[in-house]
Amino acid sequence: MSKRHLFPSLEGLVPKALRGIVAYNPRLNLDETNRVVFDSEAPRSNVSIISGGGSGHEPAWSGYVGQNMLAASVAGDVFASPSTKQILAAIEAVPSDKGTLLVITNYTGDCLHFGLAAEKTKAKGHPCKMLICGDDVSIGKVNGSLVGRRGLAAQIGVLKILGAAGARGASLDELYDLGTAVNEQIVSIAATLDHCHVPGRTEHGALNDDEVEIGTGPHNEPGYKKLSPAPTPQGLVKQILTYCLDQNDPERSYVKFNKGDETALLVSNFGGMSNLELGGLVDELLQQLLADWDIEPVRVYSGCLETSLNAPAFSVSVINLTAIGTNSKYNVEQIKSFLDERTDTAWQAVAGSQSRPNRRKRAEQVVQPPVEKRRPVDDATDLKIEPALLEKMLRTACEAVDAAEPDLTRWDTVMGDGDCGLTLQTGARALLDAINSGVAAKGSVVEVLTELEDIVESKMGGTLGGILGIFFVSLRTALEANSDLAKSEGPRAVWAKALASAISHLSQYTPAKVGDRTVMDTLIPFSKAMEAGQSFEESVAEAIKGSENTKNLKARLGRATYVGVGTDNKELPPDPGAWGARVAINGLLEGMN
Repeated sequence: MSKRHLFPSLEGLVPKALRGIVAYNPRLNLDETNRVVFDSEAPRSNVSIISGGGSGHEPAWSGYVGQNMLAASVAGDVFASPSTKQILAAIEAVPSDKGTLLVITNYTGDCLHFGLAAEKTKAKGHPCKMLICGDDVSIGKVNGSLVGRRGLAAQIGVLKILGAAGARGASLDELYDLGTAVNEQIVSIAATLDHCHVPGRTEHGALNDDEVEIGTGPHNEPGYKKLSPAPTPQGLVKQILTYCLDQNDPERSYVKFNKGDETALLVSNFGGMSNLELGGLVDELLQQLLADWDIEPVRVYSGCLETSLNAPAFSVSVINLTAIGTNSKYNVEQIKSFLDERTDTAWQAVAGSQSRPNRRKRAEQVVQPPVEKRRPVDDATDLKIEPALLEKMLRTACEAVDAAEPDLTRWDTVMGDGDCGLTLQTGARALLDAINSGVAAKGSVVEVLTELEDIVESKMGGTLGGILGIFFVSLRTALEANSDLAKSEGPRAVWAKALASAISHLSQYTPAKVGDRTVMDTLIPFSKAMEAGQSFEESVAEAIKGSENTKNLKARLGRATYVGVGTDNKELPPDPGAWGARVAINGLLEGMN
């Protein structure tokens, strides 16, 4: 993999890139603080379609904001989902009288953060739905039964169809049903010659010169399997199409293709392939589709649809347009017309050129979000701890998490995308800053939890940020609702009740349980021990035991599901999320003692 970069560090790179991206279209505005790109002329009379995800996939998703496509996009850190606060800012930036449709790829962090944003939006009385897109066939139906198919670049095709249908006046329910119908008729798989390199990071997993990896993801995840020696281009294309189209494969026959069905082909450059080779790949795909599968796509799109920084890799998607027409209120001719609708976004780079309108001044495009006002803490429903003790517990926990970052990052690089340690370190350092500013000076637990909510929503993206966001808001709400228990049964009873409620709320957004190798392997044992009447020290011991057990577990959820390790009975590194939670909880105990 190439480690040479024009910008050798990620520091400040995402907002800088967004400022550059919005420059091409004078309709676009940028909320730089929340990394939200939005169409300043998005009509309120249409459903607002919003998408987003981690950065590093450009032009996805900021490049698809504009006429007849997205109303707004929201960008997280590189390969990490945006925070809930960012997503809510995107929703507020493009108000609609018909409601908001959030369209995301099937990754845990995105599902959690966008899901929480959808729930908060609906709680305000605004119609909002979330469509989760997954098209990858590499993991198979059995191993992917819990998490479903992960999302590859074909989601951009879904956005294109929905954007055109929305511009023609479709309702929120109609768009959701159409998007579901489109997503169900897509098969995709990716292949890579080597992994990408993230500026400023030490990357692992480079492929040998005689290897090709098939079934890779867009976040540097290892693939379904390595092919060595590397097949010829013709041989690789043959395997790719077999995985996607073989109707006799019970693991991957997600879509049925009948003779005469009209189809579309999407080929996405992950960022590191030459246009020369991409053209050759498209030609080989079209040749084999016709010769071996009797498929001749009526629409072909190729180029940088959704990238993975500088990865010399690509994904192939085949969409059954006829089946979409059969399973939705729109016929196949309408579906094709949605794909053909002109737009002033990056989609035209793969569908044809379009003249650019007059440019606006840059200062008019970059806007500031409104200042948020924090809800005051009600003393009647607060839980108080002696201020010096509260500060010592919090400071000890934060310092322990900060010190654990190198190990957490190293472990997450093996099993995930490498962002867990930095995510937790960011949160810990932000809370330390808040402690230094006096957040614990009154001994108010609710004030501390409110501060944590804000930190998680505004600074901590990724899967763990989403889980902790839901956990802390549920914990704070339950503490306030059960504050009277402190007088009758003592503070421990309040904590037990609140922890159980927080875990229950989390279960609505993630199927993770003990044994799935996630942060829940720490949080659930800790909560259950408190609920069962055990002391804080005994409950911390259960949390530590749960995190230790993750060394012997195979991941069943999240990106680690796609990593082909843990099947040879060798001990793995612990789950970094579970270990990070254990470090924080044990830090609270050490501070208390």
